[in-house]
Amino acid sequence: LLSAPLAWMLLVYVVALAALLITSFWSVDSLSSEIDRTWTLDNFRTLLENEVYRNVTVRTVGVALAVTVIDVAIALPIAFYMAKVATPRVRRMLVVAVLTPLWASYLVKVFAWRVVLSEGGLLEWSGVPNPGYGLSAVVIAQAYIWLPYVILPIYAALDRVPDSLLEAAGDLGAPTRTVVRTIVMPLLVPGIVAGAIFSFSLTLGDYITVNIVGGTSQMLGNLVFVNAGAANNLPLAAAIAMIPIVVMLVLLAAIRRTGALENL
Repeated sequence: LLSAPLAWMLLVYVVALAALLITSFWSVDSLSSEIDRTWTLDNFRTLLENEVYRNVTVRTVGVALAVTVIDVAIALPIAFYMAKVATPRVRRMLVVAVLTPLWASYLVKVFAWRVVLSEGGLLEWSGVPNPGYGLSAVVIAQAYIWLPYVILPIYAALDRVPDSLLEAAGDLGAPTRTVVRTIVMPLLVPGIVAGAIFSFSLTLGDYITVNIVGGTSQMLGNLVFVNAGAANNLPLAAAIAMIPIVVMLVLLAAIRRTGALENL
């Protein structure tokens, strides 16, 4: 029943990616500013040879990794408490609390962090060291924004672990560390992978947060936005947009080799 809608979604997605890839091989005429549809590798050569693009790529991947690690570290104890410790009533309340931020506007949440991190803002008023605007602010804001997307799949994975299985392992004398390593983690890995993919991919393509709280920092999304808009260089913007796509394909291929994707 779902095969037809799924086929259409895949078709649209593949066509869009194909159009993006084709555009990245075009160029812009320096005199007329018109798109020259003659195929060339100049855009990719620019990305490889220009140190700015290399630095921005490394910075973007680094920020995405930092956000993902922070979110997984925060999500694990929260999800474990929700799935295995909290009473049914408290569990429902916690699920609502995790879902509630998703109803708030993305821009509202980012601007709220801008106010919190501003000079003389709430963070300084509370006596906590203020990192100010920059990459640290970007990591903090994005870790907060994407956290629900990491908590929910980990919670779902933990909720599927039968309590009787853990009780049986304990009754047989297995220490807690062994139970976690041999029983919980193999069942939990797919949830962690799903949450990590959400957090990493969403951070990799984001540019609004960087514009609002990133100060003078730039990420790949900012370069795509600038080249597609003010610079009026769609082919170069398309080439830059291919970078996060390639990074995600490499990441998914590496995860697939571990077998984690098969259990999602």
